[in-house]
Amino acid sequence: MPPIWKEHLDRLRLRDLREIFRTAKPIIGMVHCWPLPGAPGYTGYGMQTIIDHAIRDAEALAEGGCDGLIVENMWDIPFRAGPHVPPESIAAQAVVAHAVRQAVPELPLGINLVHNGGVALLGIAIAAGASFIRVCMFTGAGVWDAGSWDEGCAADLMRRRKELHAESIKIFADVDKKHSVRFPGIDLATHIEWTRFFGADAIIVSGRMTGDAPDIAKVRQARELAGDTPILLGSGTTEQNIAAFMEVADGVIVGSSIKQDGEIANPVDVKRVRRFVAAARGRG
Repeated sequence: MPPIWKEHLDRLRLRDLREIFRTAKPIIGMVHCWPLPGAPGYTGYGMQTIIDHAIRDAEALAEGGCDGLIVENMWDIPFRAGPHVPPESIAAQAVVAHAVRQAVPELPLGINLVHNGGVALLGIAIAAGASFIRVCMFTGAGVWDAGSWDEGCAADLMRRRKELHAESIKIFADVDKKHSVRFPGIDLATHIEWTRFFGADAIIVSGRMTGDAPDIAKVRQARELAGDTPILLGSGTTEQNIAAFMEVADGVIVGSSIKQDGEIANPVDVKRVRRFVAAARGRG
C-alpha cells in the first residue's frame, strides 16, 4: 500500500479525459480574445466588444461540435512572460472567460494566459469557473519569442492551487512549447518526465509557432514517453492532417485552421469547425 500522502496525490491526477469531456478524444476549440486593455492592439473599444466577439466564437465552436473551449489572450502581443503579465490583462480575461462560461455552459472551459501565466492563470480559472488550465512552461526553462527568459511554475502553481482549494482545476502542460526555445539539454524525454513527475494531468505537444504542426514522429515519441498521461496536440492541426494525428494523440486543441478563410485573426467559421470535427472523428 502506498503512503497516505501518495494516495492523495494520485487521486488528484486526471487519468482519462472523459473525466472532463464527454469523449476520450476531445476536440477543444480556442476562443481568442481581442486585444485586452493595455495591449498595443487595444483601441478603447471597451470590454463589451471583447465579450461579444468571444461569445460569438464560443457559440460557433459549440455549434460546430467541439467538446470543450479554451479562452486565451491571443492578441495581447507582444506577450509578457510569467509574473510580468499586467493586472489589467488578468482582470479583463477573467471577465471575458466568465461571460463565455455563462453563454456556453454545456462545454468544459479551459484558460490559457500567454506566456505562462502560472498563478495568475489559476486565478482567472477560479473566477471563471473553468475546469482546466493550459500551462505554457510548467517545468524546465527557456526563452520566449519576445526575448523574456522564463522558468517552470510548477512549485508555486501547485502550492497555490492547494491553498485556494482549487485542486479540481486540472493542469494541461506544454512540453517544448511553441514560441519558445528550451534551455540546452532539456530534450523531449526529459521535459515529459519532469512534467509528469510534478503532477500534470495532460501533456500538450505543439509545433514551432502558432499554426505550425508538430512532426508526427515527435507526437508518437511523446505518446510513448507519457505513459498513462494523455497527450494533446497544441498547434497546426487542419482538416487535412487531423485524422492521422488523432490516431496517435488523445485529443486536440485547435484555433487557426477553423477561422474564416483559415486566418487566425478572423472569427470562427462554424462550417470549418464542422468539417474539422468530422475529419477528426473519421467521418470526413
